[in-house]
Order: sequence, then C-alpha cells, then structure tokens
Amino acid sequence: MNNLQEKITAIFPTADQIPDAYQIQPVHQKEYLVGGEMRQWTGKTQDVYSPVYIKGADGKFESKYIGSFPITDTAEAMEALDAAVKAFDSGRGEWPTMSVTERITCMENFVKKMLAKKTEIVNLLMFEIGKSLADSIKEFDRTVEYIYDTIDCLKDIDRASSRFKIEQGIIGQIRRSPFGVVLCMGPFNYPLNETYTTLIPAILMGNTILFKPPKHGTLLHYPMLQAFKECFPKGVVNTIYGRGANVVPPIMQSGKINILTLIGSSKVANDLKKMHPKLNRLRAVLGLDAKNAGIVLKNADVELAVKECILGSLSFNGQRCTAIKIIWVHRSIAKKFLNRFTEELEKLKFGMPWEAGVNLTPLPEPNKPAYLTECIEDAKANGAEVINEGGGTVVNSFFYPAVLYPVNNKMKVYEEEQFGPLIPVVPFDDVEEPIQYLIDSSHGQQVSIFGTNSHQIANLIDPLVNQVSRVNINAQCQRGPDTFPFTGRKDSAEGTLSVEDALRAFSIRTVVATKETADNKQIFNEIVEDHSSHFLSTKYIF
Repeated sequence: MNNLQEKITAIFPTADQIPDAYQIQPVHQKEYLVGGEMRQWTGKTQDVYSPVYIKGADGKFESKYIGSFPITDTAEAMEALDAAVKAFDSGRGEWPTMSVTERITCMENFVKKMLAKKTEIVNLLMFEIGKSLADSIKEFDRTVEYIYDTIDCLKDIDRASSRFKIEQGIIGQIRRSPFGVVLCMGPFNYPLNETYTTLIPAILMGNTILFKPPKHGTLLHYPMLQAFKECFPKGVVNTIYGRGANVVPPIMQSGKINILTLIGSSKVANDLKKMHPKLNRLRAVLGLDAKNAGIVLKNADVELAVKECILGSLSFNGQRCTAIKIIWVHRSIAKKFLNRFTEELEKLKFGMPWEAGVNLTPLPEPNKPAYLTECIEDAKANGAEVINEGGGTVVNSFFYPAVLYPVNNKMKVYEEEQFGPLIPVVPFDDVEEPIQYLIDSSHGQQVSIFGTNSHQIANLIDPLVNQVSRVNINAQCQRGPDTFPFTGRKDSAEGTLSVEDALRAFSIRTVVATKETADNKQIFNEIVEDHSSHFLSTKYIF
C-alpha cells in the first residue's frame, strides 16, 4: 500500500469516530403518500447503504447501513396516478381552482415545516450521497431561498395579470393556468435542490404531482412527506417508489401525464417520451447530459483559469451537470497550466463529509470508481497519461481525482460525460479546434472561456452562444443565480428553468374574453365585484 492509499484508507472511520452530532440511526420508511394519506407499506423494501465505509474491529470495511424504503410496484404507481388525476379533476379540483393567494399560503406553511426538519435532512444528504456538511447545508438553504423567490415571482406575475386589456373591441384578462398531472423525477447529485426547482413551481401553478425520488437520495425526502400531506389538499402530492423500469412505463403509457420533468439522462428521457400515446399532449421539462468545456486561451490568466477550473471540475467531486468536464488548453501554456492545476489539486482536502473544509468525499454510486478506472485505462491505451501523483487511486468508495493528458478523440473521456473526479485535458494550437468540438458535440449546456484579449473573447462569444446556452467568461460553469435562465441546447435540456421560467414552464397563458358591449361589461363587473371567480379577478397580491 502506497502513502496515498494509506492516507485515503485512514479517512474511513470506526463507528465511534463519527462525531455525536452526525451519528445517524437507520431510517426505515414504511409509509408513502398517496391521495392525502400516509399509506403503510408491508412489502419489499430497498436497503440503503452510505458511501461512508466503517472500519470494523477486524480491520475490514463495510458500507454504513442507513435505512430502507418501500419497493412499490405497478399497482401502487397506478393508484398514485389515479389520485393525482382525481385531485386535478379535469381542472375542476380544489387545487387548480384555488386562488393564487391561497396556494401561496399553503406553500408558505410547507416551508415552515421544512425548516423544522433541516438538521435531519442535512444529515441524510451527507450520509446518502456523501455530500460535505457545508455543501449539504448550502443545498438546503438554497432550496428554501428558491421557494421564497418563486413565491415572490408568482406574486409579480399575478400582479401583472390583475388588470383587463381592451384591444380592437375585445375585453380580456390573461392569466396562467395549470396543465394537469406532472411526473417529477429528480437527480441524485442535488436530490433536494434540483428536485424542488421543478416540484415547487409545478405545485404552485396548480398542477398535481407524481413524485419519484432519485435512486440515491431517497430517504432524505421522507421527513417532508407529512408536511406535504398537511399543507396541500388530498392528492396534490403523491409519491411513487420502486424500480423505475417497473413503475414509470405504465404511468407514461396511460397517457394521463401532462408534463414530464426529469433531471437525468437524455436516453431515459427519450425512452419515456416515446411511451406516451399522445405526444402532442405531453410537455417536457428536462435537464439532461452535459459535457461542458473549459477553453484556456494563450493569453489567459493562468492562476485565475486554474482556480476556476479546479472549482468547475471538482466541486462535489465533479458530480454536477454544470461541471467542467473537459479542458482545452493552448499548447504553449499547457505545461504551466497543468503544473499549477496539479499543485492546487493536491491541496484539496479529502475526507468524510462532516469534516470541516473537506473538498473531496466518497462517491455515492457503487459502480462509479470502476467506470472511472475503465476510462483511465482506455485513455492510457490511446496515448494519455495520468499526470498527477496517485490520480485514480481507489479505496472503498473513494476515487482520488485523476488528470489525463494529452486527451484525444479516440478516448471515451473525450465525448462521454464522466460525472466524477476525472479531468481530461486537450492541447490545442488553433482555437477553431475547441470551437469545432462544441459544434460536433451532442451536448450544448455551457462553456467557460479564459482569456484577457477582449477582441478574441468577443469573437468567441458570438458563435458559441449559438452552440451552448451559457457562455462564462473567466469563470467556472454553474447554474446560479436562480433568476438566470438555466437550460441547454441539443441533448442537454428541454425547456428553461429559472425562478420565472419554471413558473411559466408548468403553466400556460389562458384568456377570458368578451366583446366590449354594455351587457358584457356588466357581467364582467358583477363577477369581479362579487369575487365569484379566482381567474377573472382584479385582486392585487401584496
């Protein structure tokens, strides 16, 4: 065992070395939410093991057992679908016909209950997916902030819609109305935040929900089920569990899903959409694959580029759709860049999620270290080397970051989204090379450009904004702030998410109109004065 292996092995604790504040008792979920009821489950369950391995008295390591959740089947999934359909009731249900003010009040009550569960949720985030304590707290806080921002934005939208328009002899009021039943599936890497950036606006706009938690990061949603039950009418939020291949196809094949929202792979999204019998009735809001590139120009500030590329490629172990997943560096500065990059990489602290200042943590996907190792071997076979000492070292669930150079188009990591701490670096002589790479790529989410020549950067911006949906200048790829549009071209996304865009994605502009006659004016006035319609109304939300 070499020195690095010894150091990595030493990060895995014995049971009594886990601080008291972060000790976790197994959570056995025996309930699921359907039709406003917490249904008891006595069938098969899925055991949940943490990427945190525990050292036993015999010196052997075992993945820490943290609980179990139901493995429901088709019957339960269809029951949940029926509950959501019933709650929407062809647009006549309590939730879709409720006023915006009343819906907002329900959501505000939910946030209060969510805040009371913060410690429990943060702890489960750490143990289920290996996210650091600091990042887990940040994910929770950012999610709460997102909910409040969404509520404020909905108020703004409703205020703008609270007046009538008169055009060409027609009086009309234009508001947004819900689509119907939404199937919501979130990702494991941001199981709370990314899930809620679709779930919350979908609910607020009056839709009813089928919610399937991600495979990794399921238990952390359990503490909120009671809050969903108590804060929203029956059937507004319904949960489904079990194997996706078993429970999701019949739901899609029913044709009763109006919106599919998925943060995951483009292949899964394509397969699910094809199952729907009436595609013209299905709206899709999708966050999919990405292979974001960093382009380090000849005149780049190397120190700045290294700092941002370290953050961009290794924050949460590179397990982000917005991570920089391939770095193009001008050949003339490649050596300098790589030397500084590896120096900064070696300064990153690795350890258990609860440790202060930890940057690198164990990986939640059991098969990920083997896949990343396979990528390294493939790259080596095609001419690359691991240039940082110990890169690619695996101990239990931990994979030490590996920098591969020089990478070329014969290698898996050139095109495949590695979704982990593997950094492919490609040298280039002509900037047309990385531009052509982005043109040929099946992905089109973001790109980061590092340089100091404003004229050269300007010449790159204009073509690249037609290939990706966000061009970052001297900064890592990222999603925030949440008021900025978040989407992608090609196979990277469908629909746009931001606070306002998400509210629009889960609703449709709808008009109530009449001819401008005395009788019609009287009818409209009586409806407004009697407050007999939530839609046709001049109420102003403060």
